Amino acid sequence: MSDEQNILIRKDNNNICNLILNRPKAHNSLSFELLTEINNELKKIKDDKKIRVLIISANGPSFCSGHDLKEINSSNNKDNYIKLFNLCSDVMLSFVNLSIPVIASVHSTATAAGCQLVATCDLAIASENARFATPGVNIGLFCSTPMVALSRNISKKNSMEMLLTGDMIDASTAKDYGLINKVVPEKDLENTVFEIASKILKKSSKTIAIGKKAFYEQLELGILDAYKYTSTVMANNMVQYNAQEGVKAFLEKRKPNWND
Repeated sequence: MSDEQNILIRKDNNNICNLILNRPKAHNSLSFELLTEINNELKKIKDDKKIRVLIISANGPSFCSGHDLKEINSSNNKDNYIKLFNLCSDVMLSFVNLSIPVIASVHSTATAAGCQLVATCDLAIASENARFATPGVNIGLFCSTPMVALSRNISKKNSMEMLLTGDMIDASTAKDYGLINKVVPEKDLENTVFEIASKILKKSSKTIAIGKKAFYEQLELGILDAYKYTSTVMANNMVQYNAQEGVKAFLEKRKPNWND
């Protein structure tokens, strides 16, 4: 099957995996089939020790328009809806639980579950053309699952404004809110994302894995428990080879030789 026929394209290059949403005519809406494809690919990536950074990008006029409303409208069945939304939640959690960094490369509009996808990624770089919204309220379907990722990235007031109004925000506003990291001209988007990915590749992948897991774990804890947990994480990290080597290399003014 050619890339044009695949609804999800995978391209690997220099320890970087790029998953490309490829339903351009459907604005890369997250159909049950596409979510299943993503889920299956994430399981493969989790077991692939060569992959150290994951990039999520998309083909076509939109980054991702959210759930496939035509598919949803064709099945007025609560069990099917639960199955769909649970699958989407599983996919989002799989991104969080990956031991490698996940970067969203957002060239255009990301709405509803598409905005959720951007918020779920560890980093997000957007072109100046990108727009973001959680517009479910406009069609009587509150963006409740997108709200989970959104509210863990931006303030309560900004989250509620997006959720209650359904208004579109531009890339600059999304950056001000903390939804994305950088805004760049569209022609520079791919290079900027790969520059960040390449920078991450120079770090110890074992250390990155420790840090990413600890980051999301401590977010769910109270401040006292968070400090207690991360103190233990740091102590365990410090006695491992890469931390010992990193400190030694710093003191000796040389590049570290990671054992990854």
